[in-house]
Amino acid sequence: MTVQKKDLELRLESLLTCPECGHAELLTMPTDACQWFYQCPSCNALLKPKPGDCCVFCSYGDVPCPPIQAGREDCCKSDGRK
Repeated sequence: MTVQKKDLELRLESLLTCPECGHAELLTMPTDACQWFYQCPSCNALLKPKPGDCCVFCSYGDVPCPPIQAGREDCCKSDGRK
């Protein structure tokens, strides 16, 4: 799934891979919020963003989150991160 914004095509699906067990799942990313946590349905590990990343998709997905794709480096700055 893709969305086009002002000559920019954003991919809204990312293959998220659990670093603990290797389980991979194709997920639709939110466009209006960062997803800071994800619980692996296979091993129940609670994934959190790596230091410097804004969300679990930027850390463990094959496609970064929509705000990062759009070039917004201030994505999710409300808590002082990134």
